Amino acid sequence: MAVSVLFLGTQNAVRSQMAEALLRKHGGDQFEVYSAGLEAGDIHPLTIQVLQEIGIDTSSLHVTLLKNIMGQRKYAHGLIVCRRAEAACPTIADAHHIHRWIFDNPADVQGTDEEKLAKFRETRDHIEARIVLWLQETTEEEVRR
Repeated sequence: MAVSVLFLGTQNAVRSQMAEALLRKHGGDQFEVYSAGLEAGDIHPLTIQVLQEIGIDTSSLHVTLLKNIMGQRKYAHGLIVCRRAEAACPTIADAHHIHRWIFDNPADVQGTDEEKLAKFRETRDHIEARIVLWLQETTEEEVRR
């Protein structure tokens, strides 16, 4: 049985989408991965671009509001990926384990298009490194608990 994981961000537009896609890539069938946001938003175009750059199919990504999915399933792990979501929702009631992996929002970067793209790549790489480390450090039994 796959382990259910929910990544929570503010608008489900950048970090939570990256985390969902990257855990799917690295965790394979071992995980049932979801992401959601506290507010309605659209997936940032640079999120799509930087995921596609590393070969991730983004066609199935979509924005989900947390309020629309709470109570529908229990998650083994709830991972909060931004400060605003952490402040607004310090716990995810439907998750057994809560993790706080706070990443800066690359969409906040001001500058040239290349500087913005560089920040999105940096954020993607930080999220990917954190996921890979979590998968290495966490035994299958610990993940399932």
